[in-house]
Amino acid sequence: MSRRCAVTGKTILVGRNVSHANNKTKRRFLPNLQVASLLSDALGDSVQIRLSTRGLRTIEAAGGLDAWICAQAKSKLAPELLKLRTRIDRAKLRKAAA
Repeated sequence: MSRRCAVTGKTILVGRNVSHANNKTKRRFLPNLQVASLLSDALGDSVQIRLSTRGLRTIEAAGGLDAWICAQAKSKLAPELLKLRTRIDRAKLRKAAA
């Protein structure tokens, strides 16, 4: 499992610790990734996604998982979110046909 946010694309950054004596050592800045269960209205079920806290706020500001994922271009979605969008689109078509 990679340390990459599925929504924002945030990943590991590399920098340096600098001591008082000006010694420099490499370090890594890790994104604040969380496993969140988000409710999909179209699927009627919760979906677990590994995303950053910024990504979680982005989804909530857009009006929920379904609204955010349908507003995004398919080319910009992570592979796991692309599969989820396909499931959501199929569920919407089934509900429209019924």
